[in-house]
Amino acid sequence: MQSLIGTGVALVTPFKKDFSIDIEALQRIVNFSIDGGVEYLVVMGTTAENATLTQAEKELVITTVINTNKGRLPLVLGVGGNNTMQIVEELKTGDFSAFEAILSVSPYYNKPTQEGIYQHFKAIAEASPIPVILYNVPGRTSSNMLPSTVIRLANDFKNVVAIKEAAGDLIQAMQIIKNAPKDFLVISGDDMIALPIVLAGGAGVISVIGQGFPKEFSEMIRLGLNKKVNEAFKTQYFLSDCIDMIFEQGNPAGIKQVFQALGIAENTVRLPLVSVDDSLANRLNEFVKNSIK
Repeated sequence: MQSLIGTGVALVTPFKKDFSIDIEALQRIVNFSIDGGVEYLVVMGTTAENATLTQAEKELVITTVINTNKGRLPLVLGVGGNNTMQIVEELKTGDFSAFEAILSVSPYYNKPTQEGIYQHFKAIAEASPIPVILYNVPGRTSSNMLPSTVIRLANDFKNVVAIKEAAGDLIQAMQIIKNAPKDFLVISGDDMIALPIVLAGGAGVISVIGQGFPKEFSEMIRLGLNKKVNEAFKTQYFLSDCIDMIFEQGNPAGIKQVFQALGIAENTVRLPLVSVDDSLANRLNEFVKNSIK
């Protein structure tokens, strides 16, 4: 899965002030990310606020991204949830011809055991017509998919090709890198530690900030993959304050403020999320202003 090495970006769903989907802004975001040099696009992840979208809206977003991309970059589709049977049915009946892989989150709210997590992804792997990227994000799911479970899945199912590891734990990521099959990819799900994970042997990142600063962030990851450490860390430290800020009041409120500062999209989010407050907006606006050359 060489196409998943480097920087993928978890695309936002831009809204107009009336909370309807802003198709033109979505087209601008896709083109901005592609022109900035990212390696692939992730559609319908958590950052897309997919929990607040109707099925028709999801289909509109997916179609818009496919049509705007025009085959330029590989696409990954978020297909996950906490109802295993529903996901399996979606995988058996959906059209995934435009996508390189699915990204499937570990079940949230139910808080399954490690065996439950394994059986969940076993069912997904057996049903999926395309490769599967596992997604571990304990901060959202309230359960941590342990390295032993990840490695078990990677060994048992050839189409389980990667994990987006967002536990915020470098040691846990390193355990997976060390013990997983040779071609299994460990992809950072945390922007702040993406570079350290790459330097430890990871394959790259599925990023939030990467769509706001695609040129800088994707180049940083490529430098890391090529072990040009000092050059890579210059960008890491340049962006580190902004990475902190975009998550300070929740995702994707922060990155949407960046897009507003760039003149690409409104900073509107749907309830129960709210836009960043004036203090954070001013700080993000200032960072963007100072970063534009």
